[in-house]
Amino acid sequence: MAGRITRESIDKVLEATDLKTVVEEHVTLRTAGIGSYKGLCPFHDERTPSFHVTPAKGFYHCFGCQESGDAIKFLMELEHTSFTETVEILAARVNISLEYEEGSAPERPTLATRQRMLQAHQIADEFYQQALTTPAAEEARTFLRNKGFTQEDAAQFGVGYAPEGWNNLLSHLQQRGFSLDELSESGLFSEGRRGLYDRFRNRVMWPIKDMTGNTIGYGARQLDPDDKGPKYLNTPETSLYKKSQVLYGLNFAKNDIARERQLVVVEGYTDVMAAHLAGISTAVATCGTAFGEGHVRIARRLITDDGSGGEIIFTFDGDEAGQKAAMRAFEFDNQIVAKTFVAVAPEGQDPNDLRQHYGDEAVRRLIASREPLFEFAIKTRLKEYNLDSVEGRTGALHYAAPIVKEIRDPIMRDGYIRELAGWLGMDVDTVHQAVQRASKASFTQAHQDTQTAEEPTAQKEQNFRPDLRDPIARMEKEALEVILQRPETLSQEQWKALYTTQFKVPVYNAIQIGILAAARNAQDTSNWVQHVTAEVPEALYSFVTELAVAPLPASSEEEVLRYCRDIMNRLLEMQITEQKADLIGRLQRLDSQREPEAFQAIQQRLVELENQRRFLRPID
Repeated sequence: MAGRITRESIDKVLEATDLKTVVEEHVTLRTAGIGSYKGLCPFHDERTPSFHVTPAKGFYHCFGCQESGDAIKFLMELEHTSFTETVEILAARVNISLEYEEGSAPERPTLATRQRMLQAHQIADEFYQQALTTPAAEEARTFLRNKGFTQEDAAQFGVGYAPEGWNNLLSHLQQRGFSLDELSESGLFSEGRRGLYDRFRNRVMWPIKDMTGNTIGYGARQLDPDDKGPKYLNTPETSLYKKSQVLYGLNFAKNDIARERQLVVVEGYTDVMAAHLAGISTAVATCGTAFGEGHVRIARRLITDDGSGGEIIFTFDGDEAGQKAAMRAFEFDNQIVAKTFVAVAPEGQDPNDLRQHYGDEAVRRLIASREPLFEFAIKTRLKEYNLDSVEGRTGALHYAAPIVKEIRDPIMRDGYIRELAGWLGMDVDTVHQAVQRASKASFTQAHQDTQTAEEPTAQKEQNFRPDLRDPIARMEKEALEVILQRPETLSQEQWKALYTTQFKVPVYNAIQIGILAAARNAQDTSNWVQHVTAEVPEALYSFVTELAVAPLPASSEEEVLRYCRDIMNRLLEMQITEQKADLIGRLQRLDSQREPEAFQAIQQRLVELENQRRFLRPID
């Protein structure tokens, strides 16, 4: 068949191609012995490098998924090109003229090949960049100046201008020999009733490149406020451009990302420019889409995400949209071994705004001020709760516990348990118990659970059977047994504690509410259990009666009285401990210089509570 590349030509291409160089455009490689390199496999998701490359032999092999081959197969698998196209691409890289079996190259198919599409984009680059220098582009140049960029900055990043008019680029590419069939597949044009027309008109143009530096698409910003199109318009999905697998600026950043094992994700094209110009050479941006699974795979390969280090830093605006973007990024955190961070400027500025108003150093300070993504995710949502109320802190704990449980590193997880206890003003043991009980859930599910946790209903609680291996659940059960069976043994101080505390286990909390209602409505404690059952939902009757008949661990009346006193004192002591933790949390949030009276009042109350705790148990 005419057009087949000769075996000799293929062998020449493979011999001249440096496999390591080809692979490193997609995978960060590290030495794995003499003449061997390894990295994270690009063909399957893995945390430990099992992808090995031996350049001298010209082969790669993954011990995880068993993928193997030479440079041609590697590119075919990753770039989705045909065998012939791949050999032609490699031949062009090593400057080898190919020979075909019948002495000539094959005829091009009617649809554009990858190479022709790349050529079209290269010519479009030159066209847009030249157009930026024309008088018609004054508004575009003004836009860039107002963003803090010089003409040299624009040239460095290949920024251009798409002139007004319907067929400027179309005519230019046709004059360079491209057919309408080829151009229709490029993503550079739209199609109407009269045929193809320029997709981008009167817009600032940013070329989006793959890791090898080939332009595969564009991001375009409108200049005319009356333009009915979107503010930012991107290339549509093509065989070259897949937005979920592309990061703007990666061609500039890839080497530094691999060397420093750091990836900084900003929100826009101007932010990438500003970051790089300020010295943050590891900055990239998504292209009109949220940071997703495809981007995670790229990031992990570049930073060699094998658990031995590396970091991904997200920068987001301080507004609600920026916070939502951060939450979406959080959903993918469990796919990343490296540490993930968020950097948000105090006033919510993006890197470009920071650089304009405060200089390059401000951008570097922003990245240096990063905070762990877990911490940001928790603190962002804690703002929605009233942490000065028991209900608010309980809801916040229900929200945060599943998130903390997701932390893989046990040392880091324990650290966040302590941090969370401080933020909520709770004791560490309570938070630890909540984290242990939390079901393994995504951020979204945890957030949904929180909505119901703040508004507990008996319908939700009736299906929850307490785990008595939990010391708090066991203590609350024992206290309810005492209250239901021997209410007369409770002192006035203990009844007061019962009114001011809130049981942690939902079903026990519902019964507690019924007990307090019965105590307000009943004239005395005769028929006490019936009074309580009248105040709780029908679904909880069996819980109440079970507690009311449970044998108390005592063999004499004296022992019963001592047992009841000790159980209720433990409940009161727990309440005091919680009150102290709450006050300490409020104390940490206060500024002693600005609010000295409030600060002193809390300190005084802490002293009173400690004295009360010390004298809980009288000496027999």
